[in-house]
Amino acid sequence: MNLRSLTLGLVAAVLATSVAGAADVSVVFGKDEAAIIRDYYAQPHGDAGKGSSKKQKPLPPGIAKNLQRGKPLPPGIARQRLPDDLTRQLPPVRAGYERVVVDGRVLLVEVATQVIHDVLMDVVFD
Repeated sequence: MNLRSLTLGLVAAVLATSVAGAADVSVVFGKDEAAIIRDYYAQPHGDAGKGSSKKQKPLPPGIAKNLQRGKPLPPGIARQRLPDDLTRQLPPVRAGYERVVVDGRVLLVEVATQVIHDVLMDVVFD
């Protein structure tokens, strides 16, 4: 084996490892971020913390069970933005991701694919 093929093999191995490693990188709510969100919704905020003054019906069980990590958001599902005063308390969301509220859960969703990367269950109550 010559130096050139050894170098090319090493470069290929490093690239394969970094590409595989990038795919394995978990994008999740940090411990502090989750605590801020839970604390916020534990406090009374009137209608400001709810995002809407009208009460929404819960999702059908078949759709609700699909709101989990690694699954895409169902098309056309009603979602809400986090309240602005909560968003200001949180660190900036990672580029290419958004935080949304769906059916009492705060989700971390990849914008391009709509895949859910993390879920905070039973956080938002009407």
